[in-house]
Amino acid sequence: MTTTASTSTSPTARHLWIRSRGVLLGVVALVVAGIALAATRANDHGPLDPRSPGPNGARAVAEILRGRGVETRVVTTLAEAALAAGPDTTLVVTVPDLLTGTQTTALRAATTGTGGRLVLIAPDVSTPALAPGVSADPTPAFAETAGPSCALPAAERAGSAETTGIRYRVASDDADSCYPDEGLPTLVRVPTETPGNPGGDTVVVGAPTFLVNDRLDEHGNASLALNLLGSRPELVWYLPTLADASATTGDEQQGLFDLMPSGWLWATLQLFLAAAVAALWRGRRFGPLVAERLPVVVRASETTEGRARLYHAAKARDRAAEALRTATRLRLAPLTGVPAARAHSPEALLPAVAAHIGDPAQAAGLQELLFGPPPGDDAALVSLADRLDALEREVSRP
Repeated sequence: MTTTASTSTSPTARHLWIRSRGVLLGVVALVVAGIALAATRANDHGPLDPRSPGPNGARAVAEILRGRGVETRVVTTLAEAALAAGPDTTLVVTVPDLLTGTQTTALRAATTGTGGRLVLIAPDVSTPALAPGVSADPTPAFAETAGPSCALPAAERAGSAETTGIRYRVASDDADSCYPDEGLPTLVRVPTETPGNPGGDTVVVGAPTFLVNDRLDEHGNASLALNLLGSRPELVWYLPTLADASATTGDEQQGLFDLMPSGWLWATLQLFLAAAVAALWRGRRFGPLVAERLPVVVRASETTEGRARLYHAAKARDRAAEALRTATRLRLAPLTGVPAARAHSPEALLPAVAAHIGDPAQAAGLQELLFGPPPGDDAALVSLADRLDALEREVSRP
């Protein structure tokens, strides 16, 4: 007796491992990469943050200032920033355009007359409210660096620096206008001192590039940053956020277009115009159409039958009759010596056809046959087709 050994077809643990090890290794790699990325960004608080070591952070300048005895403190609310303003304080506002109208008014009132320094980084729509007499120009600067070209000591010691971004128009006579681009400054210092608190000022800078870690060692960026931010023993770094409770108080709030720099509106308009011009350019057809070979060859009889069925389904007897008459006229014209361009002219075609068949008196009947009204029913359409065919045979007969 022969015994046949049974073979198990269920997958074993080894087979399951072989099949799924690629997927498991991929999942492990993703988890490891995620952990590594989270670990490297754990201390990256965001751009222009003095606690951030990333390329766009400002930790380097904060550390250098700490070594010189200037303590840096980060605040995120308007109340904290207003409370910190004083004669021994430099208040840096990183994104002034995030402030609402009520916030800018409150910040201006809290910093004016304190004898401290207010530094505004790249303000646009908020410039007139925070620095009276200064307004942003709609056209930005395109040069990467500029020379100081002013008597401000901080700028003279720094030399060329990367402040070019937003350009400003200055109406105040006692303001220092530095780092000009095509005649308009990108750094402006406006004195805000009062009899009781001398030495106060507001500094407007058109770009944050000179502060970030990645560009601090370029040109005179470090010198300018240290001179502007290190003039007082305390540095308060204000990072405005939309979560600030003061942003939702008051009647005036900024909308989306208020937060957008003015140059973006012109850029958007130019993009729409460029898209319209491109659409017109691409929509034009240059030269004749290029004939291409059909992927499938369809017999003429099938095409004719298919079109006839469409005409019949739509009850388009008028279009069917006109198609028959047009084709007949085009075939009769060369047979009777009429140019093809005048095949659809009754004055040219009818006398020629009547003369060719030897009966000029039939011109009236030919008028109704070749240029008459559409048939009233299907039977009349069939009759018209038969009569046109008979006329064409008669003209073609030698």
